[in-house]
Amino acid sequence: MDTISLDKFHFFDSRQEYSVTYGDLPHWEQPGVTYFVTFRTADSLPREVYRRWLRERDDWLTRRTEIDDGSAWYEKLQALSATQRHEFSRAFRHKLEQQLDRSFGSCPFGSEQYSEVVVSALQHFDGQRYHLGDFVVMPNHVHLLVCMFKNWRLSRQCYSWKHYIAGQVNARRGTSGTLFQSESFDHLVRDGDHLEKFCRYIAKNPRLARLSSGSYQLVGCGPGTP
Repeated sequence: MDTISLDKFHFFDSRQEYSVTYGDLPHWEQPGVTYFVTFRTADSLPREVYRRWLRERDDWLTRRTEIDDGSAWYEKLQALSATQRHEFSRAFRHKLEQQLDRSFGSCPFGSEQYSEVVVSALQHFDGQRYHLGDFVVMPNHVHLLVCMFKNWRLSRQCYSWKHYIAGQVNARRGTSGTLFQSESFDHLVRDGDHLEKFCRYIAKNPRLARLSSGSYQLVGCGPGTP
């Protein structure tokens, strides 16, 4: 990202108020800061693959906390140190991303007519609700960097994106029903180096997934980014 763009992106400050909610992974929110977000289609992970991921998550936490009394996974997570919680989030987000890159499911966004719907939706409120950074539309998931304005919550915006995209894609395909997994995965960006790390990941994701040209859309990555 260039210097001018970087000025628009603000980073997580642990000294300021923030909130944490829990789905299958923890979600930290703080007004006016930058996130790396992943949202995926509902059929992007086979049921058994996802169940195995949940078992591995729970086993990882049980081994490190020695808590095996029926406590919820997030209660075990809270018993860990800050360093261990960061290790957990990074490891299990990465495990999911590896599975997503195998292109399971119907992969609607491998077609330009549907990936363009995603691009248009992401860019629509850029500068009004958020500053949009680099993003990539993969066949069955989307990675993006976004800095939310202080009066607009990330969870609300993710719902808005997915609701609109699903309606448009279903209408064009003549289908109905759920397109996206309800839970998105997000990660607070801590500083400029952290932001650059996510930029590099977004830029190289199609290559890691061995996608052919035309089966993805990469937007905002500057020249020279690997």
